[in-house]
Amino acid sequence: MTSTKPVVVYGASGYTGRLVCEYLREYGIPFLAAGRDSGKLKSSMETNVAGIETADYEIAEVGHDVAALTELFRGASVVCNTVGPFSSFGPEVVEACLAAGTHYLDTTGEQDWLITCDEKYGADFAAAGLLLSPGLAHMYTTGEIAAELCLEKPGLDSLDIAVFWGGSPTIASTRTILVNAATSRAHYLQQNGYVEFDPNQGLVPLVVPGQHELAMSLPWGGTSHPVWYSHDPRVANCKAQGGVFNAALMNGVPQIVAQALEATKDMDPEARDEALTATAAQVMNVMPPRENPRLNKSLDSVHASGPLGRAHCVIHGNQNYKQTGLLQAFAASYLLQQPPRRTGFASGCKAFGHRELLGQLRAFGLVAEPVLTYQAN
Repeated sequence: MTSTKPVVVYGASGYTGRLVCEYLREYGIPFLAAGRDSGKLKSSMETNVAGIETADYEIAEVGHDVAALTELFRGASVVCNTVGPFSSFGPEVVEACLAAGTHYLDTTGEQDWLITCDEKYGADFAAAGLLLSPGLAHMYTTGEIAAELCLEKPGLDSLDIAVFWGGSPTIASTRTILVNAATSRAHYLQQNGYVEFDPNQGLVPLVVPGQHELAMSLPWGGTSHPVWYSHDPRVANCKAQGGVFNAALMNGVPQIVAQALEATKDMDPEARDEALTATAAQVMNVMPPRENPRLNKSLDSVHASGPLGRAHCVIHGNQNYKQTGLLQAFAASYLLQQPPRRTGFASGCKAFGHRELLGQLRAFGLVAEPVLTYQAN
């Protein structure tokens, strides 16, 4: 079928996809809930999307190949893709968007996938006047907002970013973490070039604003920020780390990853992916509960520095998955009304404006007013 709705949510039955649908309903945007299993989609919409009875939507079952996805996307203006790992399943969706003439958004946290989007597909999307914006999600757009607030002060060229959240990873994100660790390297930006993180560094303690106890962090594949800022003339250096506030879970992640890598190091890609999927299911095989703002907190902290100046921005928030759903829905709403600020490969802040994104998160009660301090030069 060809879409009769302006927005397609691909992977709508998943945890994040359902939240995107929920916020599209709040914005009053008709959407197509798409995926590989129509029965699962129907059940998910009816039982897990708040207020779905007032939404203007349809369900579409589609195979995961370029031809089928292209046909489905024709007639739509925006595709919100939540099907990961994106390094494995993203190319077909991006190629279908380009063929169908639709803007592309996704929720990835995979640095290697962002680099692929930038280097392989960015120019083609720009030539077509389309936006290619992977990684529009709390992990790591809220941190990018904090960075952009710091960079409003001229003369700062280095970003030290920390991202923390409270809650459990979803089934899909657990698998993505393992696949990403097994198939790609993590990088930070140093003097405008990518530098690989030491794969053996393990957990790193970070000072977290607002608490006395140190928190444990990981590079999480390098995060999105170094890729987004690799073409920004203001920024020469960018390093980001993050983690969950749950110390026991953080201490267990390196062990789980190391065991999975050791067990699959001699496997061919197909067998390795099957083994990693099975390992991920042992770690997380049930859908996490709906987020609770008292429990599921988020914190994004950015130190920006230059030769003679410094800035620090902290954004306290809650419900990072709901932040993601809102950011996706607002971006879709924006694109249905006007062109993005930048076409081709672009981050959420570059495409829609960091203060505009912050305003939406504030309006829906998902983040507090940023705490921004400057050291005069």
